[in-house]
Amino acid sequence: MHPMLNMAVKAARSAGQIIMRHLNQLDRLTVESKGRKDFVTEVDRMAENEIIRILHAAYPNHGFLGEESGVQAGDDYVWIIDPLDGTTNFLHGLPHFGVSIALKCKDRLEQAVVLDPSRDELFTASRGNGAQLNDRRIRVSRVTDMEYALLGAGFPFRSHQYMDAWINTLKEFMLSTSGIRRPGSASLDLAYVACGRFDGFWEIGLKPWDMAAGALLVQEAGGFVSDFAGDQGYLESGNIIAGNQKIYAEMLRRIQPYLTEDLRR
Repeated sequence: MHPMLNMAVKAARSAGQIIMRHLNQLDRLTVESKGRKDFVTEVDRMAENEIIRILHAAYPNHGFLGEESGVQAGDDYVWIIDPLDGTTNFLHGLPHFGVSIALKCKDRLEQAVVLDPSRDELFTASRGNGAQLNDRRIRVSRVTDMEYALLGAGFPFRSHQYMDAWINTLKEFMLSTSGIRRPGSASLDLAYVACGRFDGFWEIGLKPWDMAAGALLVQEAGGFVSDFAGDQGYLESGNIIAGNQKIYAEMLRRIQPYLTEDLRR
């Protein structure tokens, strides 16, 4: 395992322990709203602080982009962190949430960790070295026909500006696939694409920390990831499509008629 990936795993597992210690104390947590349907707890902040503490001690010159702490400047290396992806699930005791850590060097994602602490599932990837689930190599699914595809999705919950476009796209995929699932944690949804549990995934309006690690997992597992224009600007636009080669291409084609002009960029 690459030394930087190994350190990210250490940080993710430490954050996961913090999260799981508080899972049975949900009634005692202080919950704040960052916006409509967007919540943060002291667990999010404790987990992020722990991740940054471990990574900063190992790499004091690296920068950080965290969901809760924002940007901390550094050199060409930037750690992109979501300490608790699926906070709403966590607050309801729904065991589907994860810790997501990615390392970007200049404009390229290099390392990725997504940890599901409730299932003890650790997804990892290093650029050029493939993707793993609990140290076993994973690949995207082999499904080639949309009729048999199971897709993951996310609602555009931060803004309703694209609701009509999303509903029309949802209808298109509901009618043409074997099913749609919306578990509520984009990093885990992308990890599920990487290991073949989902054949494809799409979402509007994500943040970089929601998808950076998951995107590299998909690519290293042999899949494809892009924005809605088919380009690599998903971290900037927040709009993402991912899947195996055939399903990704078909999703990208089918989504085009329903996109507004700004979603095409």
